[in-house]
Amino acid sequence: MRFVKCYGKKLIMKELKRSYKFFIDETNTNKNSKGYGLTRDKTILANHIASIASVGYGLAALIVGVEHNWIKYEKAYDRANRTLDTFIKNVEGKNGFYYHFVNIETGKREWNCEISIIDTAIFICGALTAGEYFGKEVKEKAEILYKRINWEWYRNKETNYFYMGYTPEKGFWGHWDMYAEQLMLYVLGVGSETYPVDKSMYNDFKRKKGNYKNIKDIIYTYCGTLFTYQFSHAWIDFRDIIDKNSINWFENSIKATKANRQYCIDNKERFKTYGENSWGLTSCLGPKGYCIFGAEPCNADLKLENDGTVTPCGAIGSIVFTPKESIKAMEYYYNTFPKLWGKYGFKDGYNLQKEKPWFAKEYIGIDKGIELLMIENYLNGTIWRYMMKNKYVKKGLEQLEFIQIKQKEEILL
Repeated sequence: MRFVKCYGKKLIMKELKRSYKFFIDETNTNKNSKGYGLTRDKTILANHIASIASVGYGLAALIVGVEHNWIKYEKAYDRANRTLDTFIKNVEGKNGFYYHFVNIETGKREWNCEISIIDTAIFICGALTAGEYFGKEVKEKAEILYKRINWEWYRNKETNYFYMGYTPEKGFWGHWDMYAEQLMLYVLGVGSETYPVDKSMYNDFKRKKGNYKNIKDIIYTYCGTLFTYQFSHAWIDFRDIIDKNSINWFENSIKATKANRQYCIDNKERFKTYGENSWGLTSCLGPKGYCIFGAEPCNADLKLENDGTVTPCGAIGSIVFTPKESIKAMEYYYNTFPKLWGKYGFKDGYNLQKEKPWFAKEYIGIDKGIELLMIENYLNGTIWRYMMKNKYVKKGLEQLEFIQIKQKEEILL
């Protein structure tokens, strides 16, 4: 079959539909299975492993599918409803939080993994959004799951930070002490009616600022990796709101994304893969396995271990921040490297450093998920619209003292 070049809206829709297809095809739909609705973490390498974050994105995918007439409303409703039943009855966890990786057939813990606060949050964001969209039992069950989460249990009372991980074998470890992808945790945590945390948690994490050339005052993350500027924004619409300190997190992600792209342009002589249309350093598969790649600014004491790998989800997941640059990157990937394209759209990464270029052969759920949600938000704002209707999200943002930018302007006048 001859490979035909593709551009603009046609390519965007092509990638949207194939990303959606990942969540339809790679999800357990055996109604007799205890793992119904669980979605694979990745293809090929871990066939029996589901990721709870993938399930969150998969619930959002059902909404996207209905909106584009790729799946009947009734069928999507049934899938969402049964998936939430699986979490109510079978998925293993503690205090409302779930293990990061579970068996796709049983819902039981795999790989001796951690009970993950951030992956639970991504799942619950998908559940709450689906609840707003489908209503009825789906909404009731999403609220049951949300109200089970004991946010206070995951808080270090000495530091007032959320821990990063927990296992029964060694207890809690790590802290969300700097800005990263965790904004959703504070919105969900303070919005809870059952186990709320104090809004001071949001105020206490460190907001380190740095510049990259003429891009000033970026509140940066540890590794400068793009997913940290994307994940909360896929669900919560931060476009026209600021907190009481006048921080505009959406504008911050725009600046960080532009810095990430410029970093790739500036380092294209060092790494053959990088360039003005090949950028977006984030966590992805590389020649050495799953790695964290990033750009400046980042923690000064952290040495970036970039090896020339680029993943399409870096630029595509930033399409709401840098639409023109992200679409150009998509066109470049698609029209230049046929090996990057497959059954579920763009694969997870590529690297041109060595004599024989390396191309990923598989897909990762959270990477297809961030592409799916950000493209849909860019086109129609669908996920933002339904997530922002949720009363707990509204309460959380209100408790954290976010206000509309226009409202602030009126106060100043």
